[in-house]
Amino acid sequence: MNLIDELRWRGMIQDMMPGTEEQLLKEMTTAYIGFDPTADSLHIGSLVPILLLVHLQKAGHKPIALVGGATGMVGDPSGKSEERNLLSEEVLQQNVAGVKKQLEQFLDFNTTRPNAAEIANNFDWFKNFSFLNFIRDVGKHITVNYMMAKDSVKKRLEGETGMSFTEFTYQLVQGYDFYYLYKHKNCKLQMGGSDQWGNIVTGTELIRRKAGGEAFAFTCPLITKADGSKFGKSEKGNVWLDSSRTSPYEFYQFWLNTSDEDAARYIKIFTFLSPEEVNEILVQHKGNEYQRKLQKKLAEEITAFVHGRDALAKAIQATDLLFSKETLQIIATLSHDELDATLTGVPAVEISREKITAESPDIVTFLAETAVFASKGEARKMVQGNGISLNKQKVSDVSAKIDLSSFIHNKYLFVQKGKTNYYLIKAV
Repeated sequence: MNLIDELRWRGMIQDMMPGTEEQLLKEMTTAYIGFDPTADSLHIGSLVPILLLVHLQKAGHKPIALVGGATGMVGDPSGKSEERNLLSEEVLQQNVAGVKKQLEQFLDFNTTRPNAAEIANNFDWFKNFSFLNFIRDVGKHITVNYMMAKDSVKKRLEGETGMSFTEFTYQLVQGYDFYYLYKHKNCKLQMGGSDQWGNIVTGTELIRRKAGGEAFAFTCPLITKADGSKFGKSEKGNVWLDSSRTSPYEFYQFWLNTSDEDAARYIKIFTFLSPEEVNEILVQHKGNEYQRKLQKKLAEEITAFVHGRDALAKAIQATDLLFSKETLQIIATLSHDELDATLTGVPAVEISREKITAESPDIVTFLAETAVFASKGEARKMVQGNGISLNKQKVSDVSAKIDLSSFIHNKYLFVQKGKTNYYLIKAV
């Protein structure tokens, strides 16, 4: 399969300008995607554009990852219902540095390769670009009628909050990015999410009108979940690519808990498995859904891609430890240090050793104070209903006391609420 055929099979193409596929078949093509530095880490919503660049490079083309140091000061209105808060230049530069570092994990920047990846920052060409020069050299090439016709503009103008001039000009700024890269890097293709289509084609139009050139574009669908909820969010919020924000264990668990319907789509989008490998795992999964082979394969592949094989191994080890019926037997084989290493990154509620020693709370009080339950009433009801296990042992006596001897190595206590909810309590 050529690049476009593969991306189509993976469900990663939505809109495409005529001639794009022919351009990619004709020659090594330089293409770019922009990344918005609203934080010092990307989250899993950025994985699709990252994977597009990786697929592009694997197919022999040259990827440019543009980090929007300048556009981040403006704010993209696409898909937004109101204007976002703008960041200071200092914070923005910190974010740009963090995003650049992450992108270097996924693309090959070896300069001996003709299609070596590059990172660009649009602040470099906008920092000395005066407003008067911009409206003279860029603004005159795109009419207000053209800009007003964009969906991202129309939706905001029809809403209650309206749109500031700052956001209205965003498509011109992004369009100029494409023009600049076309002129200075021979970049002929821009890719992005489907919500970026209007901004992207403004760039192709600016290249046509200002440089008399031809440029191309395609977008990928925005990732959604089958139940209609937002992709990329966990109970704690965004699922980040930075391991200090979202641990490899939490990252692995996010994918492991994907529904069957979503996992069947995601395995094509978020992995590099071939059609034959994907079909094989789908066949194995059908009729054996309880084994969650599909989710496990998805979680393994994407965790290894983002965090590496060592981090994946530790995430699997921690998962086996927490969810296995043989948890206590596994723990018996681990030293204190090995147990600490295995549980690194597993979300835990901390409680003071001194407090436990001094108070020896009953189980109902303990479960409420550690936020396993919102109230003592809920905790008491679940304990009486035989729905609580401590270190895999059922507890139904509401007067049972919790002390340090309840904790493994005087440090860890595994709480199971019902069949699927697990909590780790750590004595510190």
